Amino acid sequence: MEKAAGLDADQVFFDLEDACAPAEKKPSRAHAVEALRTLDFGDTVRCVRVNDVTTSWCYGDIVEVVSGAGDRLDCLVIPKVEDASHVHFVDHLLGGLERDLGLERRIGLELQIESARGAVNLRTISQAVDRTETIVFGPGDYAVSLGIAQFEIGMVDARYPGHQWHWVMSEIANHAHAAGVEAIDGPYVDFNDEAGYRESAQRARLLGYRGKWCIHPNQIPWANEIFTPTLAEYEYARKVCDVYREATEGGRGAIAVDGLLVDEATRKLAESTIARAERAGLELPA
Repeated sequence: MEKAAGLDADQVFFDLEDACAPAEKKPSRAHAVEALRTLDFGDTVRCVRVNDVTTSWCYGDIVEVVSGAGDRLDCLVIPKVEDASHVHFVDHLLGGLERDLGLERRIGLELQIESARGAVNLRTISQAVDRTETIVFGPGDYAVSLGIAQFEIGMVDARYPGHQWHWVMSEIANHAHAAGVEAIDGPYVDFNDEAGYRESAQRARLLGYRGKWCIHPNQIPWANEIFTPTLAEYEYARKVCDVYREATEGGRGAIAVDGLLVDEATRKLAESTIARAERAGLELPA
């Protein structure tokens, strides 16, 4: 946890779920609270992953963590979300705690889709409450849900003729964007496999995902590079915006830039690229 405070990650979460043995789940709540209260994370988004709502630990995780460090907590990560009732439970519990504790900021939710049931209920899950900020794909438990024996969680299985998780990842991306929240890809367990991680992250980006989990500091620069527009992409987007603005001010609509059609949809894409690059702190030439 101390190491996490100094990493170049957009977000850090402390895990009370799969990373904790059953006997350690309750004691670990205090460790998460202490870390949130004593470590300086700067602008990094601070989260805690609690146990899923069907367990005996979930409500205690939320009560103890929010009571102890709710003013230092940005989001709760909710694993194994299977229908809207799971989200409503957490939302109501959080609402009561926030009012009781006098918290000035609402705590956001990051919802993990990790089962067949969760995938088919994405429409109601994604629209359940307005405190949801991201929807996260969990490839490990999703494979378990489908009875697929895959120990290399998140990795690309060459035996499958195509992208093994294309359908569910596309569903998550579409429902996330329709609800106005971020789609985030889950972990890749071989933290020494740079090429594999980059391929997995690039596939997610091309499906509309805005980030990917890292389970080791090795992976952070790879994720940051994949999900940050390149300087060339940024400069081309600026060029598109400038040329298109001049054209529309002159009474023209669709035009060509470097031999490619540019219209209103292209302008929106260019502005989105510029915004993502600037939010990511892309280094621009002087």
